[in-house]
Amino acid sequence: MKIQVVSTAPTDVEADALVIGLPAETKSLPPRLAALDKRTDGFVKSVLDAEKFAARPAQLTHVHTAGRLSAARVVVVGLGKSRELAAETIRRAAAAGVRRARDLGARRVAIDVLGDRLPPRQRAHATVEGAILGTYTFDRYKREKNDKVVAELVVLSPDGRSTREVGQGARTGEVFALATWFARDLVNSPANDVHPTYLAKAATDLAKEKGLTVEVLDRAECQKLGMGAFLGVAAGSEQPPCFIHLTYAPARPRKKVAIIGKGITFDAGGLDLKTAEGMLRMKDDMSGAAAVLGVMRALPDLKPPVEVHGLVAATENMPSGSAIRPGDVLKAMNGTTIEIGNTDAEGRLTLADAISYANAKIKPDEMVDLATLTGACVVALGPLVSGLFANNRGLAGRLRAAADQAGERLWELPLVDEYREFLKSEVADLNNVGPRGGGAITAGLFLKEFAGETPWAHVDIAGPAFSEKDLPLAPKGGTGVAVRTLLAYLTA
Repeated sequence: MKIQVVSTAPTDVEADALVIGLPAETKSLPPRLAALDKRTDGFVKSVLDAEKFAARPAQLTHVHTAGRLSAARVVVVGLGKSRELAAETIRRAAAAGVRRARDLGARRVAIDVLGDRLPPRQRAHATVEGAILGTYTFDRYKREKNDKVVAELVVLSPDGRSTREVGQGARTGEVFALATWFARDLVNSPANDVHPTYLAKAATDLAKEKGLTVEVLDRAECQKLGMGAFLGVAAGSEQPPCFIHLTYAPARPRKKVAIIGKGITFDAGGLDLKTAEGMLRMKDDMSGAAAVLGVMRALPDLKPPVEVHGLVAATENMPSGSAIRPGDVLKAMNGTTIEIGNTDAEGRLTLADAISYANAKIKPDEMVDLATLTGACVVALGPLVSGLFANNRGLAGRLRAAADQAGERLWELPLVDEYREFLKSEVADLNNVGPRGGGAITAGLFLKEFAGETPWAHVDIAGPAFSEKDLPLAPKGGTGVAVRTLLAYLTA
């Protein structure tokens, strides 16, 4: 999708469809919509009145202009009450409006910068971000492609004075959204294609395209580093494991951050095999890795003054004669020994070595891991909310603020120190599982053991990483959750 910012009035822009917003509870049409109504001899208002259009958030109607305007159609999208307008309202309205224009066959779509209470740059960011996120499709494996595609999005600045700010906002909105698209594509692709070697190649190609530094460690190199937990998980798969380290390094960084993504490209559960139903969607168990790669893709375009290291310990978790067994003991890179209570609690084992690697080799000021880690977090928070655990109040607060800015739901759960006793082992330093109750918390406590004194946060994205139904900003499938939250955090 080509993005263009212009200061052309809505009455004069040439497009297959024009998307414009309408706040609720207005006694008369806003000036820009009133001008459209005047040029169509009152037709726009008559349609709104006939449909009793209430301008609820993301409510839609459209009008054929019959040659009275340079735009062939006008799509009106509700913005709700002005006093309640937020960036997320704008995102969803833009997504709904541009999606309607696309479904009507429009290839060149003009969209007014929606809303009026927020600064122009913020509104433009949300408008473009929503427009792109809302029109995502995944048809890579289909012979018949959907020919209804928005090829060009023309963003209308409210006035000439705001055009520069609108251009900046539109640019960052595009970068955030395309990074999310990148992550969605990885999650939606099948595990027979997206295996550890594929992720390593994607990272290598990304580094070459975006000017990042990349290092990919193979099994032997991981063995030399003592990554026994990661390699234990990888032992049951014929696919070779890959440890990926991407680096974005600006000239004068103000801090150093490691972001770590769980990269289980398919999770069968190991010898503690999942049920057929539980295994069906396990191509999405690398959603954390996909998010990290999406973030790293965006950083060279956004240029934040932060050195960022993206880490992924990529492997499958499969059952075989060489797979780890319940009762086995593994040694992590930091020397901690771990008794395997359940082979299906594998993500925390790979993250343990990735966190240990970050502490030993990178020595970051802060680190954040993203993982589809526990069903317990889904039970606690449902399918739309990620769980946050942190050993540092400042970092937790920055991540919550970033999630609010991105419109992604993030709820902090406690790391209850007394629950650490549930991870005790009679033969090793730790067991990799605790009791069923509080499972998301004990998983967080397990990872906390490897973070040490480094400010660390764990984001459990098991619920929102993959949606079983269409959402306002994403169709059914991989959502790319946490990409925009991390970008907001890193660029704050």
